Amino acid sequence: MMCFKAAVPRRGLLRRVLSTGLPTMWGAVAITFKLTCPLAQENGLGARVVTSAVFFAVGTGLIIHVRRALLRELRQARQVAGAAQSALLRPLPSRIDGLGVAAAQLSADRGATIGGDLYEAVATEHGVRVVMGDVRGHGLAAVGTAAAVLGSFREAVHDEPELGGVLRRLDRALARHLRERAERDGTVAEEFVTVLLLEIGRDGELRGLNCGHPWPYILSGPRVEPLSCADPLPPLGLFPLPDEVPVLECGHLLPGETLVLHTDGVEDARDGRGRFFSLPEAMGKASEAPPQSVLGTVFTELLHHTSGTPKDDVALLVLRNDRQHQPTPGARGTARPATTYPQPTSHL
Repeated sequence: MMCFKAAVPRRGLLRRVLSTGLPTMWGAVAITFKLTCPLAQENGLGARVVTSAVFFAVGTGLIIHVRRALLRELRQARQVAGAAQSALLRPLPSRIDGLGVAAAQLSADRGATIGGDLYEAVATEHGVRVVMGDVRGHGLAAVGTAAAVLGSFREAVHDEPELGGVLRRLDRALARHLRERAERDGTVAEEFVTVLLLEIGRDGELRGLNCGHPWPYILSGPRVEPLSCADPLPPLGLFPLPDEVPVLECGHLLPGETLVLHTDGVEDARDGRGRFFSLPEAMGKASEAPPQSVLGTVFTELLHHTSGTPKDDVALLVLRNDRQHQPTPGARGTARPATTYPQPTSHL
Protein backbone atom coordinates (compact mmCIF):
# COMPACT_ATOMS: atom_id res chain seq x y z
CA MET A 1 0.00 0.00 0.00
CA MET A 2 2.85 2.37 0.83
CA CYS A 3 4.49 1.68 -2.53
CA PHE A 4 1.23 2.30 -4.36
CA LYS A 5 0.67 5.65 -2.63
CA ALA A 6 4.21 6.70 -3.47
CA ALA A 7 3.83 5.67 -7.13
CA VAL A 8 0.74 7.85 -7.70
CA PRO A 9 2.42 11.23 -7.07
CA ARG A 10 5.50 10.12 -8.98
CA ARG A 11 3.36 9.27 -11.98
CA GLY A 12 1.65 12.65 -11.81
CA LEU A 13 5.02 14.39 -11.47
CA LEU A 14 6.33 12.51 -14.52
CA ARG A 15 3.34 13.64 -16.58
CA ARG A 16 3.87 17.26 -15.58
CA VAL A 17 7.56 17.04 -16.45
CA LEU A 18 6.79 15.54 -19.84
CA SER A 19 4.05 18.06 -20.59
CA THR A 20 6.38 21.00 -19.99
CA GLY A 21 9.75 19.43 -20.78
CA LEU A 22 9.05 18.11 -24.26
CA PRO A 23 7.89 21.43 -25.77
CA THR A 24 10.88 23.15 -24.14
CA MET A 25 13.24 20.56 -25.57
CA TRP A 26 11.77 20.86 -29.06
CA GLY A 27 12.03 24.64 -28.88
CA ALA A 28 15.63 24.39 -27.69
CA VAL A 29 16.48 22.05 -30.59
CA ALA A 30 15.04 24.51 -33.11
CA ILE A 31 16.87 27.51 -31.61
CA THR A 32 20.15 25.58 -31.31
CA PHE A 33 19.92 24.50 -34.93
CA LYS A 34 19.29 28.04 -36.07
CA LEU A 35 22.13 29.58 -34.04
CA THR A 36 24.86 26.94 -34.24
CA CYS A 37 24.35 24.88 -37.36
CA PRO A 38 26.44 26.28 -40.26
CA LEU A 39 23.84 25.08 -42.73
CA ALA A 40 21.22 27.27 -41.08
CA GLN A 41 23.41 30.35 -41.64
CA GLU A 42 23.57 29.91 -45.40
CA ASN A 43 21.15 31.62 -47.76
CA GLY A 44 21.12 29.03 -50.51
CA LEU A 45 17.97 27.19 -51.60
CA GLY A 46 19.12 23.89 -50.12
CA ALA A 47 19.88 25.46 -46.75
CA ARG A 48 16.49 27.15 -46.66
CA VAL A 49 14.74 23.86 -47.47
CA VAL A 50 16.58 22.05 -44.67
CA THR A 51 15.85 24.86 -42.18
CA SER A 52 12.18 24.92 -43.12
CA ALA A 53 12.00 21.14 -42.75
CA VAL A 54 13.52 21.31 -39.27
CA PHE A 55 11.12 24.01 -38.08
CA PHE A 56 8.19 22.20 -39.72
CA ALA A 57 9.09 19.00 -37.87
CA VAL A 58 9.39 20.88 -34.56
CA GLY A 59 6.04 22.64 -35.10
CA THR A 60 4.34 19.38 -36.01
CA GLY A 61 5.72 17.73 -32.89
CA LEU A 62 4.43 20.58 -30.73
CA ILE A 63 0.96 20.36 -32.28
CA ILE A 64 0.80 16.60 -31.77
CA HIS A 65 1.95 16.95 -28.18
CA VAL A 66 -0.63 19.63 -27.38
CA ARG A 67 -3.36 17.59 -29.05
CA ARG A 68 -2.49 14.51 -27.01
CA ALA A 69 -2.44 16.54 -23.82
CA LEU A 70 -5.88 18.01 -24.56
CA LEU A 71 -7.31 14.59 -25.40
CA ARG A 72 -5.89 13.18 -22.18
CA GLU A 73 -7.50 15.98 -20.16
CA LEU A 74 -10.80 15.45 -21.99
CA ARG A 75 -10.75 11.74 -21.19
CA GLN A 76 -10.05 12.50 -17.54
CA ALA A 77 -12.91 15.04 -17.43
CA ARG A 78 -15.29 12.52 -18.97
CA GLN A 79 -14.21 9.87 -16.47
CA VAL A 80 -14.96 12.28 -13.62
CA ALA A 81 -18.31 13.17 -15.19
CA GLY A 82 -19.12 9.49 -15.64
CA ALA A 83 -18.32 8.80 -12.00
CA ALA A 84 -20.51 11.74 -10.95
CA GLN A 85 -23.35 10.47 -13.11
CA SER A 86 -23.05 6.96 -11.66
CA ALA A 87 -23.27 8.43 -8.16
CA LEU A 88 -26.22 10.65 -9.08
CA LEU A 89 -28.18 8.36 -11.41
CA ARG A 90 -27.24 4.96 -10.08
CA PRO A 91 -27.75 2.14 -12.59
CA LEU A 92 -31.08 0.53 -11.85
CA PRO A 93 -31.39 -3.26 -11.55
CA SER A 94 -33.21 -5.06 -14.36
CA ARG A 95 -35.89 -6.22 -11.90
CA ILE A 96 -37.38 -4.55 -8.83
CA ASP A 97 -39.94 -6.50 -6.81
CA GLY A 98 -41.34 -8.33 -9.84
CA LEU A 99 -41.18 -5.34 -12.18
CA GLY A 100 -38.92 -5.29 -15.24
CA VAL A 101 -36.92 -2.05 -15.32
CA ALA A 102 -34.87 -0.12 -17.87
CA ALA A 103 -33.71 3.50 -17.73
CA ALA A 104 -31.32 5.78 -19.58
CA GLN A 105 -30.45 9.42 -20.12
CA LEU A 106 -29.38 11.15 -23.34
CA SER A 107 -27.60 14.48 -23.12
CA ALA A 108 -28.21 17.12 -25.77
CA ASP A 109 -24.56 18.19 -25.41
CA ARG A 110 -22.27 15.52 -26.85
CA GLY A 111 -19.48 16.68 -24.59
CA ALA A 112 -21.56 16.25 -21.45
CA THR A 113 -22.67 13.12 -19.65
CA ILE A 114 -24.63 14.62 -16.76
CA GLY A 115 -27.48 17.08 -16.55
CA GLY A 116 -30.56 18.08 -14.58
CA ASP A 117 -32.73 15.04 -15.35
CA LEU A 118 -33.30 12.65 -12.45
CA TYR A 119 -34.98 9.30 -11.89
CA GLU A 120 -35.01 6.49 -9.35
CA ALA A 121 -37.05 3.41 -8.46
CA VAL A 122 -36.91 1.85 -4.98
CA ALA A 123 -38.68 -1.18 -3.50
CA THR A 124 -40.12 -0.30 -0.09
CA GLU A 125 -42.61 -1.79 2.36
CA HIS A 126 -45.16 0.64 0.89
CA GLY A 127 -44.63 -0.62 -2.68
CA VAL A 128 -42.25 0.28 -5.48
CA ARG A 129 -41.83 4.04 -5.38
CA VAL A 130 -40.61 5.90 -8.43
CA VAL A 131 -39.51 9.46 -9.10
CA MET A 132 -38.91 11.19 -12.42
CA GLY A 133 -37.88 14.85 -12.49
CA ASP A 134 -36.29 17.63 -14.47
CA VAL A 135 -34.32 20.55 -13.03
CA ARG A 136 -34.63 23.89 -14.78
CA GLY A 137 -31.34 24.76 -16.45
CA HIS A 138 -28.12 22.91 -17.14
CA GLY A 139 -24.59 22.65 -15.83
CA LEU A 140 -23.18 21.98 -12.38
CA ALA A 141 -25.87 24.01 -10.61
CA ALA A 142 -28.59 21.77 -12.08
CA VAL A 143 -26.58 18.67 -11.14
CA GLY A 144 -26.31 19.86 -7.54
CA THR A 145 -30.06 20.48 -7.37
CA ALA A 146 -30.83 17.06 -8.84
CA ALA A 147 -28.51 15.45 -6.29
CA ALA A 148 -30.28 17.22 -3.42
CA VAL A 149 -33.72 16.07 -4.61
CA LEU A 150 -32.62 12.50 -5.30
CA GLY A 151 -30.84 12.19 -1.96
CA SER A 152 -33.96 13.31 -0.15
CA PHE A 153 -36.14 10.89 -2.16
CA ARG A 154 -33.94 7.88 -1.39
CA GLU A 155 -34.39 8.48 2.32
CA ALA A 156 -38.00 9.64 2.37
CA VAL A 157 -39.45 6.67 0.44
CA HIS A 158 -38.56 4.36 3.31
CA ASP A 159 -39.57 6.73 6.11
CA GLU A 160 -42.83 8.24 4.86
CA PRO A 161 -45.93 6.00 4.73
CA GLU A 162 -47.73 8.35 2.29
CA LEU A 163 -46.60 9.88 -1.00
CA GLY A 164 -47.64 13.31 0.26
CA GLY A 165 -45.03 13.05 2.99
CA VAL A 166 -42.37 12.11 0.43
CA LEU A 167 -43.26 15.15 -1.69
CA ARG A 168 -43.02 17.49 1.30
CA ARG A 169 -39.58 16.08 2.13
CA LEU A 170 -38.44 16.78 -1.44
CA ASP A 171 -39.84 20.31 -1.26
CA ARG A 172 -38.00 21.03 1.99
CA ALA A 173 -34.75 19.55 0.64
CA LEU A 174 -34.97 21.73 -2.48
CA ALA A 175 -35.67 24.88 -0.45
CA ARG A 176 -32.77 24.12 1.89
CA HIS A 177 -30.40 23.46 -1.03
CA LEU A 178 -31.33 26.71 -2.80
CA ARG A 179 -31.01 28.68 0.44
CA GLU A 180 -27.56 27.26 1.18
CA ARG A 181 -26.42 27.91 -2.38
CA ALA A 182 -27.63 31.52 -2.15
CA GLU A 183 -25.71 32.02 1.13
CA ARG A 184 -22.58 30.47 -0.37
CA ASP A 185 -22.62 32.22 -3.75
CA GLY A 186 -24.38 35.42 -2.75
CA THR A 187 -26.93 35.07 -5.57
CA VAL A 188 -30.57 34.03 -5.60
CA ALA A 189 -31.43 31.84 -8.56
CA GLU A 190 -34.97 31.24 -9.78
CA GLU A 191 -34.77 27.48 -10.01
CA PHE A 192 -37.52 24.90 -9.95
CA VAL A 193 -37.89 21.16 -10.42
CA THR A 194 -40.69 19.22 -12.08
CA VAL A 195 -41.37 16.02 -10.14
CA LEU A 196 -43.53 12.96 -10.75
CA LEU A 197 -43.98 10.50 -7.87
CA LEU A 198 -45.57 7.09 -8.40
CA GLU A 199 -46.28 4.20 -6.06
CA ILE A 200 -46.95 0.71 -7.45
CA GLY A 201 -48.52 -1.65 -4.92
CA ARG A 202 -48.17 -5.41 -4.81
CA ASP A 203 -51.52 -5.77 -6.58
CA GLY A 204 -50.45 -3.30 -9.27
CA GLU A 205 -52.38 -0.38 -7.81
CA LEU A 206 -51.01 2.94 -9.09
CA ARG A 207 -50.99 6.10 -7.00
CA GLY A 208 -49.36 9.32 -8.10
CA LEU A 209 -48.40 12.93 -7.36
CA ASN A 210 -47.40 15.26 -10.16
CA CYS A 211 -45.70 18.64 -9.85
CA GLY A 212 -45.43 20.10 -13.34
CA HIS A 213 -44.08 16.95 -15.01
CA PRO A 214 -45.44 15.16 -18.09
CA TRP A 215 -47.70 12.25 -17.18
CA PRO A 216 -46.29 8.85 -18.19
CA TYR A 217 -47.81 6.53 -20.75
CA ILE A 218 -49.15 3.06 -20.15
CA LEU A 219 -48.73 0.35 -22.79
CA SER A 220 -51.42 -2.30 -22.72
CA GLY A 221 -51.07 -4.59 -25.74
CA PRO A 222 -51.34 -2.41 -28.85
CA ARG A 223 -52.87 0.50 -26.89
CA VAL A 224 -50.80 3.48 -25.74
CA GLU A 225 -52.60 5.84 -23.36
CA PRO A 226 -51.66 8.58 -20.87
CA LEU A 227 -51.72 7.37 -17.30
CA SER A 228 -53.84 10.35 -16.25
CA CYS A 229 -55.34 13.56 -17.62
CA ALA A 230 -55.32 15.36 -14.26
CA ASP A 231 -53.90 18.88 -14.08
CA PRO A 232 -50.55 18.74 -12.25
CA LEU A 233 -49.47 20.90 -9.35
CA PRO A 234 -46.89 23.61 -10.09
CA PRO A 235 -43.21 22.54 -10.10
CA LEU A 236 -41.40 22.47 -6.78
CA GLY A 237 -39.70 25.75 -5.96
CA LEU A 238 -42.23 28.09 -7.58
CA PHE A 239 -45.00 28.07 -4.95
CA PRO A 240 -45.47 26.61 -1.48
CA LEU A 241 -47.24 23.27 -1.48
CA PRO A 242 -50.94 23.44 -0.56
CA ASP A 243 -52.03 22.36 2.90
CA GLU A 244 -53.64 19.24 1.43
CA VAL A 245 -51.72 17.26 -1.20
CA PRO A 246 -54.22 14.87 -2.82
CA VAL A 247 -52.74 11.61 -4.07
CA LEU A 248 -54.36 10.44 -7.30
CA GLU A 249 -55.64 6.91 -7.67
CA CYS A 250 -54.48 6.00 -11.20
CA GLY A 251 -55.95 2.51 -11.62
CA HIS A 252 -53.75 -0.60 -11.83
CA LEU A 253 -50.72 -1.72 -13.78
CA LEU A 254 -51.85 -5.18 -14.86
CA PRO A 255 -49.45 -8.07 -15.52
CA GLY A 256 -47.92 -7.57 -18.95
CA GLU A 257 -48.58 -3.82 -19.02
CA THR A 258 -45.73 -1.32 -19.29
CA LEU A 259 -45.33 2.15 -17.83
CA VAL A 260 -43.08 4.68 -19.60
CA LEU A 261 -41.94 7.77 -17.67
CA HIS A 262 -40.14 10.53 -19.56
CA THR A 263 -38.91 14.10 -19.38
CA ASP A 264 -40.33 16.85 -21.59
CA GLY A 265 -37.25 16.74 -23.82
CA VAL A 266 -38.75 13.67 -25.52
CA GLU A 267 -42.02 15.14 -26.75
CA ASP A 268 -40.49 18.59 -27.34
CA ALA A 269 -37.92 17.18 -29.78
CA ARG A 270 -38.38 18.42 -33.37
CA ASP A 271 -37.09 17.43 -36.75
CA GLY A 272 -35.65 19.73 -39.40
CA ARG A 273 -39.16 20.80 -40.48
CA GLY A 274 -40.24 21.69 -36.94
CA ARG A 275 -42.46 18.66 -36.38
CA PHE A 276 -42.66 17.31 -32.83
CA PHE A 277 -41.60 13.77 -31.99
CA SER A 278 -44.52 11.37 -31.51
CA LEU A 279 -43.68 9.36 -28.41
CA PRO A 280 -46.89 7.25 -28.47
CA GLU A 281 -46.18 6.23 -32.07
CA ALA A 282 -42.62 5.21 -31.20
CA MET A 283 -43.76 3.23 -28.16
CA GLY A 284 -46.44 1.50 -30.23
CA LYS A 285 -43.68 -0.17 -32.25
CA ALA A 286 -42.52 -2.02 -29.12
CA SER A 287 -45.65 -2.12 -26.99
CA GLU A 288 -45.32 -5.79 -26.00
CA ALA A 289 -41.51 -5.88 -25.85
CA PRO A 290 -39.41 -6.05 -22.65
CA PRO A 291 -38.38 -2.72 -21.05
CA GLN A 292 -34.89 -2.66 -22.57
CA SER A 293 -36.34 -3.09 -26.07
CA VAL A 294 -38.90 -0.33 -25.48
CA LEU A 295 -36.09 1.92 -24.33
CA GLY A 296 -33.95 1.12 -27.38
CA THR A 297 -36.83 1.59 -29.82
CA VAL A 298 -37.77 5.01 -28.43
CA PHE A 299 -34.18 6.28 -28.44
CA THR A 300 -33.60 4.97 -31.97
CA GLU A 301 -36.74 6.67 -33.25
CA LEU A 302 -35.89 9.88 -31.38
CA LEU A 303 -32.37 10.10 -32.81
CA HIS A 304 -33.70 9.37 -36.28
CA HIS A 305 -36.34 12.11 -35.90
CA THR A 306 -33.79 14.71 -34.73
CA SER A 307 -31.02 13.56 -37.11
CA GLY A 308 -28.95 12.57 -34.09
CA THR A 309 -28.98 16.06 -32.52
CA PRO A 310 -31.72 16.48 -29.87
CA LYS A 311 -31.93 20.03 -28.52
CA ASP A 312 -32.70 19.07 -24.92
CA ASP A 313 -31.67 16.40 -22.44
CA VAL A 314 -33.82 13.28 -22.47
CA ALA A 315 -34.49 10.69 -19.76
CA LEU A 316 -36.68 7.59 -19.97
CA LEU A 317 -37.71 5.07 -17.31
CA VAL A 318 -39.62 1.94 -18.36
CA LEU A 319 -41.42 -0.36 -15.88
CA ARG A 320 -43.18 -3.58 -16.89
CA ASN A 321 -45.37 -5.63 -14.57
CA ASP A 322 -43.97 -9.16 -14.80
CA ARG A 323 -45.76 -10.38 -11.70
CA GLN A 324 -47.95 -13.44 -12.03
CA HIS A 325 -50.72 -12.75 -9.56
CA GLN A 326 -53.78 -10.75 -10.55
CA PRO A 327 -54.82 -7.43 -9.00
CA THR A 328 -57.83 -7.02 -6.78
CA PRO A 329 -61.18 -8.05 -8.31
CA GLY A 330 -62.81 -5.36 -10.42
CA ALA A 331 -59.60 -3.39 -10.97
CA ARG A 332 -59.23 -1.92 -14.42
CA GLY A 333 -55.72 -1.61 -15.74
CA THR A 334 -56.25 1.49 -17.86
CA ALA A 335 -59.01 3.30 -16.00
CA ARG A 336 -57.76 6.82 -15.21
CA PRO A 337 -59.72 9.29 -13.07
CA ALA A 338 -60.19 12.84 -14.32
CA THR A 339 -59.30 14.27 -10.92
CA THR A 340 -57.92 17.80 -10.81
CA TYR A 341 -55.65 19.22 -8.17
CA PRO A 342 -56.78 22.26 -6.20
CA GLN A 343 -54.90 25.30 -7.42
CA PRO A 344 -52.37 26.69 -4.94
CA THR A 345 -52.43 30.28 -3.76
CA SER A 346 -49.39 32.35 -4.59
CA HIS A 347 -47.63 33.86 -1.59
CA LEU A 348 -45.30 35.99 -3.68
